[in-house]
Amino acid sequence: MKPADGLTTSIWYDEMIVPPYPRFPAKAISCDVCIVGAGIAGLTAAYLLANEGKSVVVLDEGAIGGGQTGRTSAHLASAIDDRFIEIEKLHGVEGSRLAHESHAAAIDKIEQIARKEKIKCDFHRVNGLLFDGPGESKNLLHEELAAAKRAGFSDVELLSDYSIAGWEHVPCLRFGGQAVFHPLKYLVGLAAAVIKLKGCIYTGSRVTDVQGADAKKKSRAKVTHNGGGSVEAKAIIVATNTPAPINDWMGIYLKQSSYRSYVIAMKVRRGSVEDALYWDTADPYHYVRLEDDVLLIGGEDHKTGQYPANTDPFVNLESWAKEKFPMVGKVVARWSGQVQEPADYLGYAGKAPTTGDNVYVITGDSGMGLTHGTLGAMLIHDLILKRKNPWTELYDPSRLKIDTDLVMENANTITQYAQLLSGGDVADAAAIAPGEGAVIRRGMSKIAVYKYEDGKTVERSAICPHLKCVVHWNPTEKSWDCPCHGSRFSCDGKVLMGPAVDDLPAVQ
Repeated sequence: MKPADGLTTSIWYDEMIVPPYPRFPAKAISCDVCIVGAGIAGLTAAYLLANEGKSVVVLDEGAIGGGQTGRTSAHLASAIDDRFIEIEKLHGVEGSRLAHESHAAAIDKIEQIARKEKIKCDFHRVNGLLFDGPGESKNLLHEELAAAKRAGFSDVELLSDYSIAGWEHVPCLRFGGQAVFHPLKYLVGLAAAVIKLKGCIYTGSRVTDVQGADAKKKSRAKVTHNGGGSVEAKAIIVATNTPAPINDWMGIYLKQSSYRSYVIAMKVRRGSVEDALYWDTADPYHYVRLEDDVLLIGGEDHKTGQYPANTDPFVNLESWAKEKFPMVGKVVARWSGQVQEPADYLGYAGKAPTTGDNVYVITGDSGMGLTHGTLGAMLIHDLILKRKNPWTELYDPSRLKIDTDLVMENANTITQYAQLLSGGDVADAAAIAPGEGAVIRRGMSKIAVYKYEDGKTVERSAICPHLKCVVHWNPTEKSWDCPCHGSRFSCDGKVLMGPAVDDLPAVQ
């Protein structure tokens, strides 16, 4: 069962069968904890809580791992993507230390679960190697080394004369204790472990509403979905990459931004590239890892719904890869995924703001979704069980740190509303190529038009039902993407990713 998140498919689905799970019954049921989202965050939370004897129900519209977990490049890192230097500036040395500690603990937890449940997911430890990007200060790696050591990263060193392929005799930072694995093999095994612990997993129904408990009304937290059923629970965890389906979490939407990231897989001769994680400090930066006889090269990030003009992210990645790794062969797969970039570089995990009691959220993965999803599940597991966790304040979804990036991101969002007054991408549907989409203006309305290969068209309103931005066409995934808050819709207007809950409206 493959995902429906877009046109492309990652290599993780090659010769991989993701088992189906039943649809949610059209009735009301009760449990201790209801979890929305069957990716690594949701299934890890379900596993940890079921091990504590809690009754858990996991809901997802798609297959397990069918969201962003199945679209990752599967780096497991405690070397923070946004750099320890930046974490320390905003969160102090103690915050930087806790960030490293939590991501390292997440890697350890994945390793422990895989070993305990005998999940054959190819987990193994590797080094992480960080290189300077073009035009960076010569002092950057030295400064990052010092910040990493202040954060408690003991197994890190500066290699002053490292050589591999396109990097010849250059300095780099080596971070020990990083890891790789096969994310879907892990999730399939994790889901099976949840079922073995008497947990329930349901797929195929879209959650449409989440309500927290109300002590005054003596009501429990409640989840409803479009299949006609509902779940009442003592606690709810929303682990859906973006915190859908709750449209009143304005605080979180304004504190993070959605980005598309691209990955290509290129054949490579076994033994020709060191099995490691690779990053550079370019903007946008690149990330690389080995998977058997394939090299995965990622990067070329841009804001969702703001596809770069006159360029192709996949072509750019291939050109960069051939420069840095000249031994690579043909491209055998390519795909894109979505990451949430929080304003202060650290994700959100904990009690959700403004939703009543006992609702928790995991979002803001910042390109480290596998470890952030895992540590978020560990943190919320402790909160639900009334246990102290040292990471609670660091990842608190209610926190707000004002910085230049936050101001710029929100300014970027505001400018997108100008599209309401502009003309269309093309004058009419006749100008749209088969298999492509474009926004046209018709009177006072903006219409999202997709043309099938046979020339037939489907029209939907181009106004995102979340907060009324104009969607843009994504030629890579053949989807309509919102440039304001990252909602995504299929070519015929079906919602693929929140925060939107509803499809693009039919044209009146």
